[in-house]
Amino acid sequence: MIKAIIVDDEVSGVETLRILLEENCSDVSIVHTANSIIDGEIALRKLKPDLLFLDIEMPLGNGFTLLEKVKDMDFEVIFVTAYANHALNAIKEGAIDYLLKPIQISELIKAVDNVKKQVLLKKQGSANWHIIYNDLQNTFSAKKIGIKTTDGIIYLDIDSIIRLEGDLNYTHIFLNNKQKYTSSKTLQEYEEILMSKNFFRIHKAHLINIAFVHKYIKGEGGYVVMSDNTTLEVSRRRKNELLDRLS
Repeated sequence: MIKAIIVDDEVSGVETLRILLEENCSDVSIVHTANSIIDGEIALRKLKPDLLFLDIEMPLGNGFTLLEKVKDMDFEVIFVTAYANHALNAIKEGAIDYLLKPIQISELIKAVDNVKKQVLLKKQGSANWHIIYNDLQNTFSAKKIGIKTTDGIIYLDIDSIIRLEGDLNYTHIFLNNKQKYTSSKTLQEYEEILMSKNFFRIHKAHLINIAFVHKYIKGEGGYVVMSDNTTLEVSRRRKNELLDRLS
């Protein structure tokens, strides 16, 4: 059972969401509702839920203010709001999903399913994170990976990924058809998922698909030129291992 808290200043919004969850998501137990940031923080620290349903626009601050106050805590976040322009900020804050009011039942169920997967991963332990994640992915396809975007989840062929570039808490993903996607997962998380798929971390900011390396240039650490003509620096301490992989 997933313990959840709803924080929304609109009483009608809280009740609507509660009813939708009771009727469609039996695995979710609403342990508390709050109508302000202050009450929300108190409830989060006291009850330590698995999931927070969070409105963005509220008196005396907003949902992002609340997340800043409890950034030391570990729970999943689903934003529920009438404002579509907040989608990018929601992903930056690590939200697992973003639901627009009026809430579509299918989207709510999908978001809760994503939370259940994340809670399972946490309970199994970080050491086996990439194994469990790949098992979940296998229900779709062993050769695909799900990338969360502002529009939902896009499933990409792993073999089409040339490289991944870390950018704080985001990862930019570059494909061989010149498309680019941005995900709210970190590069470290993708390294754990892809390290058995012919990918190699050449630098703190770069994870590459060995199959798309066009050329290696000598240097202190050196550089690789990828098939898309991107030149990437290689960390000095990763140089020898990379050369072993390339040979």
